[in-house]
Amino acid sequence: MESALISGIAFNRDEAKLTITGVPDLPGIAFKILGPIADANIEVDMIVQNIAADASTDFTFTVHRNDFERAKGILETICSDLGARGVSGDCNIVKVSIVGVGMRSHAGIASTMFKTLADEGINIQMIATSEIKISVVVNEKYLELAVRALHTAFGLEHA
Repeated sequence: MESALISGIAFNRDEAKLTITGVPDLPGIAFKILGPIADANIEVDMIVQNIAADASTDFTFTVHRNDFERAKGILETICSDLGARGVSGDCNIVKVSIVGVGMRSHAGIASTMFKTLADEGINIQMIATSEIKISVVVNEKYLELAVRALHTAFGLEHA
């Protein structure tokens, strides 16, 4: 088993989050949402889809902050065609990531990250994982605190 090694903390200030709520949970709905976004040449980063008990889904994704208004306009245009309840967005978010190897084979890495942010009173809005990083979306006002706390939690201040 590979050992976990956190090599750094990365962040991106240029993020914005969009959510289309109450979309019917049907095959192809992700394409119906993201197809028009892609057609507008807007890059999507993180994606979270949550299916509710009423067979509807809330679909949230992040885009570059400069593309926020265009992407929101596209969602508002397709909202009624999809039978969705509404569209909301937030430009006051950032993405913070811990980067390293061995993420998947060490469950304690994610829990350490989440506990560290919780201890600082920082609410996580979205989570994405891969083999080499764990990323979270948080309110922009917590960027510096999150980065400092994670540096300390993973012993990077001595690196």
